[in-house]
Amino acid sequence: MDPQLLLYALAGLMVLAGLLGTVLPVLPGIPLMFAGMLLAAWIGDFQQVGGWTLALLGLMALVALAVDFLASALGAKKLGASSKAVWGAAIGTLAGLPFFPLGLILGPFAGAVLGEMLHRRAYDRQSLGSAARVGAATWIGLAVGAVFKLGMALAMVAVFALDLWL
Repeated sequence: MDPQLLLYALAGLMVLAGLLGTVLPVLPGIPLMFAGMLLAAWIGDFQQVGGWTLALLGLMALVALAVDFLASALGAKKLGASSKAVWGAAIGTLAGLPFFPLGLILGPFAGAVLGEMLHRRAYDRQSLGSAARVGAATWIGLAVGAVFKLGMALAMVAVFALDLWL
């Protein structure tokens, strides 16, 4: 089999896996997509997809990562979430993966609530209510970041495809 064809297949798989990674936190979605696009451009000796397009795609990838990080952090910090709540949301997301799609909705929320409860070391009804508000804010931040990241990932595919075919 042609090695160039195998490399193009690998690049395509990297882009597809990256698209999945924009909603599944186990995979580094945006960086994986950019690496796949860079590989595809390299295979073609940068003739169809050139440096300016790759620079734009790299910038888009950096913006997507920054907005995703900021949305998650701001959502959590808006209601004074502790770092344990943020870590709890991340761990809850991973723990919820086997129970897709419901696990991706409930996992981050439950993880953030549990993390906040552990941080406060108070387990009464009032603390649970405050932790639940923190969990909701953390989940909303994660969701906003994921939606933006997915939109940016699709825009990256469009930019790449346009440069490839035009």
